[in-house]
Amino acid sequence: MDAQTVGPGVLLITANLGSIFEDPEHMLMIWLEKFYETLERLQPHFVALHCQEVGGKNYEHSMQYVDKFLRLIFESDKMRSYDRICALMDKEFTVAEHFTALGNIYFVHESIKNVQYYDFKACKFRAITGKVIHADNLKDTHIYDKAKFPASFFPEMKWSRKGFIRTRWSIDNRVFDLVNIHLFHDASNMIAMQNCPSPYCKNRKRALDHVIKRFAKDKHEKVPYFIFGDFNFRLDTQGVIQTLVARATPEYTREDKEIKRIVYKANDSVDKVILTLGKKVFDIDEPSRLLGEGNGAKWLHHFDKEPLSFNTLLCEYPVEFPPSYPYSENIQDGNTYMKTRCPAWCDRILLTHQAKSLISEAIGGKPYYGVIGQDVCMGDHKPVILFFRLIQGTAAICRAIGSIIYHPIIYRETSV
Repeated sequence: MDAQTVGPGVLLITANLGSIFEDPEHMLMIWLEKFYETLERLQPHFVALHCQEVGGKNYEHSMQYVDKFLRLIFESDKMRSYDRICALMDKEFTVAEHFTALGNIYFVHESIKNVQYYDFKACKFRAITGKVIHADNLKDTHIYDKAKFPASFFPEMKWSRKGFIRTRWSIDNRVFDLVNIHLFHDASNMIAMQNCPSPYCKNRKRALDHVIKRFAKDKHEKVPYFIFGDFNFRLDTQGVIQTLVARATPEYTREDKEIKRIVYKANDSVDKVILTLGKKVFDIDEPSRLLGEGNGAKWLHHFDKEPLSFNTLLCEYPVEFPPSYPYSENIQDGNTYMKTRCPAWCDRILLTHQAKSLISEAIGGKPYYGVIGQDVCMGDHKPVILFFRLIQGTAAICRAIGSIIYHPIIYRETSV
């Protein structure tokens, strides 16, 4: 690799850890082993690990395991070469109006010297030193910009832990933001299948629009950014189902005039059920029809429409891995999807077009976009990674010129 054309290696990771903290005795060490293996293989100089659902779904009980998770990483011999670590963990679930359950952990290799983080209160950069955890005292530090989505963004849903945490970094004078985000999920398959875009899709778009406009209008200098986390992007459920069932005959189960269950039966066999749907049921008779045989479910990309709404500002490297959710939480099973939701690429790493100009495309140093632990149980979400080399040289000093322009998006809507 030509040292004159590529700079430090950067590894971005997004990981929804909800399952890990629900069963730390079994899942935690497997997850960490795959994390360490990835660092050993790629040898990054700077690592940004963005976590969602810190403390798990039952965070009142499982938040205690977050400290163990951090301690294992901080004290691991495999992390000795990372002499500077900064962890931001939103653990304060008793403060409901601010709690997001997000966690940002940054690792800096001893071989790279010129690394600084941004103080959002003082509006200046400071050198990162030592190994620091900001958790119980998160509000006392100013190295992040954090917000939980307003209660008005949760129509007919419980006000939950969704929001974002942004940090800003300077690596060898290359300045960019790293944003951890968690958007709203699909609460019911029955609602998601009725229209495209679904109400959940519209709500996710509203929330991401809110974040983008906030960055565009705040007082801080406008710089390129990478936004990665659990976007909860789902496929066009209506379109996927229509393709799968073709001319199958639906049988409806109703309660109080509301459809609770749909069973699709093959026309040529009164007993053959090919798809069963419920609020949290997505059970297909032959999973290979949905996922294909070893091709990463490529036909489903046609229905992966949500990211396209933001392509005037955000881009993404080609997605060549299978949907990242919802994998089985069976510790012995790393490849099977649960029969609860249509598999989707919920976990993504997006970046502004200005940020892409920071990334080297040199031969031998091209970016890698994939997952960690494809064949082992990593919880219901596979961690998604983007590894790249920064462009070397003064041309890479990269504060954005002018302001980021916000483009409103208009959907075309279809219905059953």
